[in-house]
Amino acid sequence: MFLRMLRQSFAGNRKRKALAAVTVALSAALITTLFALSVDVGDKMASEMKAYGSNIRVTPRSENMPLIIGGRDFNPLRGRDFINEADLPKLKDIFWRHNIVGFAPRLTLPVVAESGGRALEAGLIGIYLDRNVPLPDDPGYRTGVRSINPFWHVSGAWPDDGAIDGVVDVLIGGGLAARLGAGVGTELSLADPQAPRSTSALVRVAGILTTGDVEDEALVAPLGFVQRLAGRPGKVQSVDVSALTVAENDLSRKASRGAEALTPEEYDVWYCTAYVSSIAHQIEEAIANVTARPIWQVAAGEGAVVGRIQTLLAVVSVAAIAAAAMAVAALTTTTIAERAAEIGLMKALGAAPWQISLLFVGEAVIVGLIGGIIGVAAGYLLAQGVGWSVFGAGVDVRLITVPVVLATSVVTVLAGSIVSSREIAALLPVEVLHGRR
Repeated sequence: MFLRMLRQSFAGNRKRKALAAVTVALSAALITTLFALSVDVGDKMASEMKAYGSNIRVTPRSENMPLIIGGRDFNPLRGRDFINEADLPKLKDIFWRHNIVGFAPRLTLPVVAESGGRALEAGLIGIYLDRNVPLPDDPGYRTGVRSINPFWHVSGAWPDDGAIDGVVDVLIGGGLAARLGAGVGTELSLADPQAPRSTSALVRVAGILTTGDVEDEALVAPLGFVQRLAGRPGKVQSVDVSALTVAENDLSRKASRGAEALTPEEYDVWYCTAYVSSIAHQIEEAIANVTARPIWQVAAGEGAVVGRIQTLLAVVSVAAIAAAAMAVAALTTTTIAERAAEIGLMKALGAAPWQISLLFVGEAVIVGLIGGIIGVAAGYLLAQGVGWSVFGAGVDVRLITVPVVLATSVVTVLAGSIVSSREIAALLPVEVLHGRR
């Protein structure tokens, strides 16, 4: 009986119900879009933030063991301890190996660079430019600064990472190039600062490098060439690692004081979440005698941006729900005023107020579900449009979005029906049927 009454009741006044469904659909579409962006914005922003360079630096553990003597930091091992290059593929063996975008080991050697009668001391930085590092599950894996530091600007050409014999091609920092008067194609002789008159190697400038960092006043060459020149085959001083991470929160900040500060439950959550600190911790577990430290300027900047965007999306979602609820309340109140005689007759025939309210609630649920379904479909398309226009890629709309948005749509309509329920309870059959209301 109730279902038949509900079907007949819902069939009446279709325009007003359609308008309510459209209102809910617009709200649901906006919520779907914002919810999808909120869930996916962390990954999208993490990818965008990779344009600002690596976010973890790996160094020998001895580099971070200062000895304070007379108020001064004295570390006799600084610059004399190295990481084995052969251990670097272990970076892709950790739990979060798929989050490691790339890495670039480096070895710096002081040299005297001479060109056209000008000689200047500079650093010769050996680094992976675009190097093939075969992995057990990916023999063609390539990494280097070209992938982890896309902000490096080269005017000219990138050197061949595998060419380390003969006259080797290098990059020269823009500041050093200006002081040496060197340009693309210029040949430079390199010498040991302890014996500046004895040429160690000849190099040719393939490109002018601009990074806004120390590389602007240095030479950048393939790592193998610098290792041979320094007499340090298979050794590196540090490794820059670029990893996709999630935004920092209270748990990760607590872990930054040391994993021992966490309870066993907190440790499990932290270890199994792609925080920059947990990835750094796993790197230290994988490679012996190293310290992996997050570059907090990058990690903190990513977390702050993501957190503010998610807050903004939440505020807009709440505003959309509130607006939809008020619109539904106005439409439902008008509907009750128009159907006052019908409600009064049902009361006169013995229907309890809660039974009549249940009838209107059933209508509201149907309107909410219809509007929610339409809104989810429209929101999915809108989210993809926003994703492609802002991030250049589609947005991953999670399956959990559908029940969440449908439930929100129904609750929105029910919230808008609260005022109407009070109106139903206040109607008196005698007054309504006699036309006094």
